[in-house]
Amino acid sequence: MPAVTGLPVPGGTSPDKERRGRLDRVLSFVERASNALPNPMVLFAGLFALLAVVSTVLAFAGVAVTVPGTDDTKSIGGLLTGEGLRWLLENLIPNFATFPPIGAVLVLIMVVGLAEKTGLLETAMRATLARVPRAVLPYAVAIIASQAHMMSDVGAIVLPPLAALVFKSAGRHPVAGLIGGFACVTAGYAAGFTIGSLDALYVGITQQAASVLPAAEGLHIHVLINYFFTAASSVVLGLLGGFLISRVLEPRLGTYQAADGEATGEDLTLTPVQRKGLAVTCAVVGVYLAAVLALWLPPGAPLRGEGGAFVPSPVLTGVVPVLFGAFLLAGLTYGFTVKQLTGTEDVVTAMTDSVKNMSGYIVMMFFAAQVIAVFTWSNLGVLLAVKAAALFNSIGVTGFWAIIAFVLLASCLNLVILSGSALWSLVGPVFIPAFMLMDMSPALSQAAFRIGDSATGAITPMNPYLLLVLAMVREYEPEARLGTLISRLAIFVVPFLVVWLAILGIFYGLDLPLGPGAHIGVK
Repeated sequence: MPAVTGLPVPGGTSPDKERRGRLDRVLSFVERASNALPNPMVLFAGLFALLAVVSTVLAFAGVAVTVPGTDDTKSIGGLLTGEGLRWLLENLIPNFATFPPIGAVLVLIMVVGLAEKTGLLETAMRATLARVPRAVLPYAVAIIASQAHMMSDVGAIVLPPLAALVFKSAGRHPVAGLIGGFACVTAGYAAGFTIGSLDALYVGITQQAASVLPAAEGLHIHVLINYFFTAASSVVLGLLGGFLISRVLEPRLGTYQAADGEATGEDLTLTPVQRKGLAVTCAVVGVYLAAVLALWLPPGAPLRGEGGAFVPSPVLTGVVPVLFGAFLLAGLTYGFTVKQLTGTEDVVTAMTDSVKNMSGYIVMMFFAAQVIAVFTWSNLGVLLAVKAAALFNSIGVTGFWAIIAFVLLASCLNLVILSGSALWSLVGPVFIPAFMLMDMSPALSQAAFRIGDSATGAITPMNPYLLLVLAMVREYEPEARLGTLISRLAIFVVPFLVVWLAILGIFYGLDLPLGPGAHIGVK
């Protein structure tokens, strides 16, 4: 029996099964192929088993690899040898417990979840969008959507229906706001001048993957290594997204005709309590951030780096605790001001529930940590990196052309492996060292991956929020089908991919730092 949303239930039939046309047939094939893929945890477990066998075979064959530019020759270690089994027994738990993304992501999720559950994030979006002029509205929605990774997956759930309500209140087509908001959240997901758990997740894997080469010792890999690039990208992509919503998507939808009895708009004005809560929260967080800057910026400040250096410094390497404090203060201040929190028990419950939702991520990271650890210990990561770099050089794909090839590869893989942590854990240990051998920094590799990990996310059937958005669209267009939705979302994919690559090309061509102390080259 179909669900109340009108979506097909597993194993059932629906009008979506009768899609016609070339695009629908392609989308149907992608959907079937995606559904046939195993769970990411199973994928990592299978990869672990494959690495165990391959490393052992290469170890018995006496394979070794010399890192170019050094005299360091590394022999391949076999996981199924006596040495390998001893290493695994001694390091299985440390591999997981010391995996860099785990702590940072969970710490941020606790307080971002607190801010979300108190209503702070939704109130902040309402305050931003409610009074935006009609003509500017698509651009405001797109720019805010490009910051959504700060809220993790909450952005894909909260922002699209809110954008639809704002568009409807302004006399514009609500579906344009809904689809445009979702497209910009996903296709520009890894952009933004805000910092969140995604940044901590990326940099943890980057740091681990880069450590296989001696050149990593002189690099300062921190959570802000892509900040200049992502901040600039979010503004440009926001303007591009607004243009596509206003000039391409909305005209294709025609004039919106409200159903009989349907309200023509909804008042999004904040209540006096919400306004007070937001004002007090901004004041408290502003004082907190001013205190952090006062301890960092002045000459001789205690949070300056060694020798009084601005970069690197404890603020950059410890930015996750700084963000933890900001989100914690914001969530507590707003929650108690608007009475969403009434005591410490409410605070503990909100933070606990946020971490509970990460249980699947934690299990997946256990397997990902073992895979990356085997890559590092066995020297398979170095071997693959050297071979990949040699392959690029042999076919003439070097410099920024290699980056373009990597972005396109990540974009294709993102259609079937939507989890950024899973995909980066798979490709990072190979391509980060490979690009380092080509004198391209881990910061550049991570910036390129951000593009590929975002651009195609809106159109893949693997996206768990795609059917949720379809259900939202059907509130306005009851006959809407999955193929129609994906065709509208596809409007954003190629422009975002091309423009985002162009932005990275400007940073690369002008040798601009991608973040504080994060340069294009390794040297």
